[in-house]
Amino acid sequence: MLLAMDVGNTHTVIGLYVGDHLVDHWRIASRVQRTADELGVLLASLFAAHAPEAGYAIEAAIVSSVVPPMTATLVEMVRKAFGVRCMVVGPGLKTGMPILYENPREVGADRIVNSVAAYHRWQSGLIIVDFGTATTFDVVTPKGEYLGGAICPGIGISSEALFLHAARLPRVEFARPRSVVGRNTTTSIQSGLVYGYVGLVEGLVQRMRAEVGFECTVAATGGLAPLIGSQSTAIEHVDELLTLTGLRLLYERNR
Repeated sequence: MLLAMDVGNTHTVIGLYVGDHLVDHWRIASRVQRTADELGVLLASLFAAHAPEAGYAIEAAIVSSVVPPMTATLVEMVRKAFGVRCMVVGPGLKTGMPILYENPREVGADRIVNSVAAYHRWQSGLIIVDFGTATTFDVVTPKGEYLGGAICPGIGISSEALFLHAARLPRVEFARPRSVVGRNTTTSIQSGLVYGYVGLVEGLVQRMRAEVGFECTVAATGGLAPLIGSQSTAIEHVDELLTLTGLRLLYERNR
């Protein structure tokens, strides 16, 4: 069984695979203060809660991370808890995807993993939108080359910044309001967040398509992808767990 872990600045997504079948997955908070022992106990409790009789036998592991302090902790946790070596997405790992960025080492591991998964699935020019702590846009050529993209403040960051820097505005639940024109402060903020990001996505996708000059399939991933994807005419596919698929593919290409 393969343990796949994607560490983001806010959440860590964990998946278990048997072959190409995703058996189970979880989302936990990314906390650099956690030790390898704490993470081992946490994963063991998650496994026990979902498979109390059978348990999970971990035979391999792979991690992509944009939080360097957590990378070493997870590698140590995998070694101590499961007795296997954890593969880390980074320089030296075979991706099967040429990186056309000016400095390939600057590209976040999650962006490469998403691009590998999306190209494997759709085999076309791509724009991948990942709604995480940052909202990222990644462009892949029809030949399967990583071209580049854009990075924007994430929806959660924008919402929190509005609350912190505008004295009279409250913190609100991120949810789609009934109308674009809000009739109170809460729905006005929700409208600005939801439809503002819809407009952001559609505007950037339109500009990227015009600039690259090739047809692009547009796919979205991340926890908020279903909400934004349901409101945007630009997003054609939504896969919240695209990154886990990419981790499985990278493991298979490098084992």
